[in-house]
Amino acid sequence: MVDLLIVGSGLFGAVFAREMTDRGYSCLVLEKRDHIGGNVYTKEIEGIQVHRYGAHIFHTNDEKVWKYAGRFARFNRYTNSPIANYHGEIYSMPFNMHTFNKMWGVVTPEEAQAEIQRQRQSRFVEHPANLEEQAINLVGVDIYEKLIKGYTEKQWGRPCDQLPAFIIRRLPVRLTYDNNYFNALYQGIPMGGYTKMVERMLEGIPVQLNTDYLQQRDYWNSQARKVIYTGPIDAYFGYSLGALEYREVRFETQVLDMPNYQGNAVVNYTDRETPYTRIIEHKHFEFGTQPKTVISREYSVEWKPGREPYYPVNDEKNTALYQKYRQLADKEEQVLFGGRLGEYRYYDMDQVIAAALEAAEKTQL
Repeated sequence: MVDLLIVGSGLFGAVFAREMTDRGYSCLVLEKRDHIGGNVYTKEIEGIQVHRYGAHIFHTNDEKVWKYAGRFARFNRYTNSPIANYHGEIYSMPFNMHTFNKMWGVVTPEEAQAEIQRQRQSRFVEHPANLEEQAINLVGVDIYEKLIKGYTEKQWGRPCDQLPAFIIRRLPVRLTYDNNYFNALYQGIPMGGYTKMVERMLEGIPVQLNTDYLQQRDYWNSQARKVIYTGPIDAYFGYSLGALEYREVRFETQVLDMPNYQGNAVVNYTDRETPYTRIIEHKHFEFGTQPKTVISREYSVEWKPGREPYYPVNDEKNTALYQKYRQLADKEEQVLFGGRLGEYRYYDMDQVIAAALEAAEKTQL
């Protein structure tokens, strides 16, 4: 018998287990996969830390969270500056003066602002009914057509005029030559990879891999005073109210016999014809100088139960369904639900850590 059974060894589970262990409670971590770390898991290939489940760039304005993460990893100075490739045309992201100069030849912020305003007005809709109308209202036709439309349709698997407007409530438009995507006070990549960081969080805490909690739920519940569940909330309840929707990401990873493939860690392919959404070149996250390189092409696909869920589809239908599951979860006296899947919401890594710290503060046995 342990005090706390933590289901899932991602950031939420690892931080929660660390905090409760340091408070003197006994913890056991169960992990369905054959490795710890959840989706921040990194694996070394050719001396390069490969982000197995997509690019994870740590960024935050929360000094407490930054200092906490720094207990378990030394972060480098990596700053996320992705670029967009539209049929071979290269643009800076987020939308800034580099983007506008390449798009229209403008040089001053005043010229850029005037062109954006002119294009917005040409197709302005007072009450946008879909994502396409909302995006044009915000940034005009050219940026929408080249840098938003194709990428978004690949990401969501639906035409932009069939996606709800609220998906793009705002779009960052910078009238400066600043390529820092997140613009966060603290930003970087843990040197040596995220797996090493999570290993340090879980140091001295028993972890059982290749173990599906839901297959033996009654047994595992009998082994702990309280359970912290970070898996999909609908799976916990046997999809009794229906399955929540996610988007899944499929990866094609290659080792290439060259030192540098694309010159940047993240390149988004924003045209509709290119089947993948982006290519990650992992060595650039840690400024690698290895003789070979590793790239991953990312494909966004429809999720099916039994596969790995990535991004919750937080539209009105799914949000309403989640609220029904949330009501069931609130009645579970022994089980606390947390993390991206347990709360059916998109979390940045700093938000996951902050939420886990808060949950640990509130948990009493």
